[in-house]
Amino acid sequence: MEKYNLPEKLIQEMTEIRQYLHRNPELSGKEYKTTEFIKEFLSKRNIKILPLDLNTGVVAEVGEGEKIIALRADIDALPIREATDLPYRSVNDGVMHACGHDFHTASLLGAAAALKEMEEELKIRVRLIFQPSEEVNSGAHEIIEAGGLEGAAAIVGFHNKPDLPVGTIGIKEGPLMAAVDKFEVTIRGTGTHAAAPHNGNDPLITAVQIVNGVQAIVSRHVSPLESTVISITRIEGGNTWNVIPETVELEGTMRTYSKTVQEKIKGMFTHIVEGYTSAFGQECEIVWGEGHPSVDNDKELANIVKEEAKKFAEVVIPEVTLGGEDFSLYMQKIPGVFAFIGTRSPYEWHHPKFLVRDEALFYGINYYIASVKALIKKFYI
Repeated sequence: MEKYNLPEKLIQEMTEIRQYLHRNPELSGKEYKTTEFIKEFLSKRNIKILPLDLNTGVVAEVGEGEKIIALRADIDALPIREATDLPYRSVNDGVMHACGHDFHTASLLGAAAALKEMEEELKIRVRLIFQPSEEVNSGAHEIIEAGGLEGAAAIVGFHNKPDLPVGTIGIKEGPLMAAVDKFEVTIRGTGTHAAAPHNGNDPLITAVQIVNGVQAIVSRHVSPLESTVISITRIEGGNTWNVIPETVELEGTMRTYSKTVQEKIKGMFTHIVEGYTSAFGQECEIVWGEGHPSVDNDKELANIVKEEAKKFAEVVIPEVTLGGEDFSLYMQKIPGVFAFIGTRSPYEWHHPKFLVRDEALFYGINYYIASVKALIKKFYI
């Protein structure tokens, strides 16, 4: 434990920064003030900021040498109206750090400051990636396309976990978070007066059949040992009480771990949607949104980081989650490790009363530092 003591002054500063970020959240792609705040923090500590072509977000480096290890935190907030009574609750109405990205950002800033102090000992470069737009699945793409991952041998990240106690870190090899697919379905029928449904072709009836039909995919066509979810989260059709609408829109998401299951479900989903609309003499359009693969930890790196993390935290094997993370896109390029840091909260991610506990910053900061130390031993010693 002694090896991972942090100055009380650093913890206090990161607590104040975390609360400042929470008070001033910004939506995906609009993290302008957050970006400037991060740049100012890094510049004051003479941490090199890389001149990448990014609208928002920051990539910086500590240390010298050809070898590079990357650390990543996401910086965006959600379109949620905060319902907490915190003294530092959001001042931006309808925008909230309801997924803890303020905690992630403060942890990486703290690690950046600590790593700068030990810069001469590193013998490598540590790349600091403050990624925008995680919540809309575009931020990792932007970082990769801008060259933010170039030359890195491995990448490390984490997400807070409200159902784990503070002082706990969940690390496991293999799948940890699900692949994410988004779908939008438009059903086109024939509108008519509600009193004369026989003169039209009601797409609402078809939509109901589709909603019921796709639920049987998981329950009857996927092994119960395969964690899979299909959720239809939006149904929209019509705009008044006495008119059968011309079109209905459905929107939702599919979550899987296995590529085989993912492809099977997509095929069955398409067959069901097209089958029902054809049976009722209607037309349909299915649009699959750009998703991302599952978070799949490199076996060797996960075990190396896990052993180092035991020096300052209780390490557990976490339950996998069907939540998604575009960190997985980095893992398609280089080996990576993604963990869960316990922040103990009664509310889940994306809840208007979601919160993290500031005492968990000690573990978030040290997780980054420990990962660097562990991976230096793996790659460069």
